[in-house]
Amino acid sequence: MLIENDISLESYNTFGINVLAKRFVSVNTIDELIAVLKLKKNSKIVVLGGGSNILLTEDVKALVIHINLKGKEIVSKTASTVTVKVKAGENWHDFVLWCLQYDYGGLENLSLIPGNVGTSPIQNIGAYGVELKDHFVSCEAINLETLALETFSNKDCNFGYRNSIFKQEAKGKYIITSVNLKLSSKNHILRTNYGSIQEELNLMGIDKPTIQNIANVVIKIRESKLPNPKEIGNSGSFFKNPIISKTQFKSLEKKFPDMPNYEVSQEKVKIPAGWLIEKVGFKGKTFNNYGVHKKQALVLVNYGGAKGEDILKLAKLIQETIYRIFAISIETEVNLL
Repeated sequence: MLIENDISLESYNTFGINVLAKRFVSVNTIDELIAVLKLKKNSKIVVLGGGSNILLTEDVKALVIHINLKGKEIVSKTASTVTVKVKAGENWHDFVLWCLQYDYGGLENLSLIPGNVGTSPIQNIGAYGVELKDHFVSCEAINLETLALETFSNKDCNFGYRNSIFKQEAKGKYIITSVNLKLSSKNHILRTNYGSIQEELNLMGIDKPTIQNIANVVIKIRESKLPNPKEIGNSGSFFKNPIISKTQFKSLEKKFPDMPNYEVSQEKVKIPAGWLIEKVGFKGKTFNNYGVHKKQALVLVNYGGAKGEDILKLAKLIQETIYRIFAISIETEVNLL
């Protein structure tokens, strides 16, 4: 374990933004993590996992701690389920592939989501009708005040849409070290009705899909719509889909009859942020070496050498434009630093 000075973070964030960490350390065990935290107690820190949900806008003066904890283990089994403990530093998609290899079901719809396991509860990651909370049992996290390892149950995490306790009252107070997930080992429940999954399965002539079939379809769909961060810097969906009242929606629908919506309660509906961004003309728009992806308006991209502050300015311009036209506020899904 070595604390280094002036380390470029370009390879540690999927946007590929080249800023410096004034001090940087990568930890491989919980003991190393605690040792660093003891050494730097009461000092400001920045925690990095896979760097897939962050926009770096300037050099980081705080100590950057890269969480590189690795490992997977089966902690319990029943006749039809298995509970897996996976360390925070494991790549999420690699973990999903590992589950598929052993025919553990539940996460196939979450294939190809960028980032590491440790950040998955923070966001309550979700895609194609499945959210992490659907299979989450618990997680362990270091309390930055006491340096004790604490356990959070599904209920403790207070999961919501792209939200959790770790983005609210516990924000900045814990570092997640491992996650426990309950998966099916047989009699898998397949979710094929979201998006174009069923349509793709029909085109492939598959009427009795396996979890591997569903993962393959999800990967195919995501690759057709989303840029590979290894080729074009991005952080996936930059904005959350806003939730508005049905009253406001009905008012907007008079002016924008093609506005899509998804009911979330008797009083509220969700509006696709991608539709709003495309409607105001930003989809595919390029500004020098950054812009909005041509296939997916939710994705802001770095075509090479862009600064985080420029991408942030674009994000704010999009937010302001949408509010001016629709009176709808869209929030960033990506963390800004």
